[in-house]
Amino acid sequence: MERIQVDILGLSTSPSSGGAYALILKEVNGARRLPIIIGAFEAQSIALEMEGIKPPRPLTHDLLKNVLDSLGGILNDVFINELRDGTFFAKLSLETQEIDSRPSDAIALAVRFGVPIFVSDKVMDEAAFVPENEESDKIPTVGTAPEADKDKPKPKLTKLEQLQQQLLEAIAREEYEKAAKLRDEIQKLEARNS
Repeated sequence: MERIQVDILGLSTSPSSGGAYALILKEVNGARRLPIIIGAFEAQSIALEMEGIKPPRPLTHDLLKNVLDSLGGILNDVFINELRDGTFFAKLSLETQEIDSRPSDAIALAVRFGVPIFVSDKVMDEAAFVPENEESDKIPTVGTAPEADKDKPKPKLTKLEQLQQQLLEAIAREEYEKAAKLRDEIQKLEARNS
């Protein structure tokens, strides 16, 4: 099974996604893009690390990195190796073993360790796409909007989506008390909706 190296092209949300985020991976030596839908927590974790924002206390992925470092574990790379029934599967490649992982968690660790991300050629063949033009490289990241969209009317966000956006903004501004309150509100709202 061939392994194709990818980079993170962008991370975005849309009002219709129900609080999920799209992580777009770009083939290093090619034009294909692989979108993976991930949860809000994992999106925040990836975005914070990519932006170099360090929370005062370690997030779950920071904790896992600290544990691996303390135990002398070395993460070599992460490998998105399978797509089954619309669900992506990944492996963390350590020196002595491979550990099953969700791709979002694997990528959150990859950005913390600075290791390469690989995707199997079979997964790329099944789920990747080739953009029609170069403008596709300009994927908005969390908290940004493309210039052309600034004049367009914004679709109405649900209460949950509004809270999730406010949470991302609070974390980006390092307003952790506000972020904790927003997180609690989100959890209450999600509990009511389930």
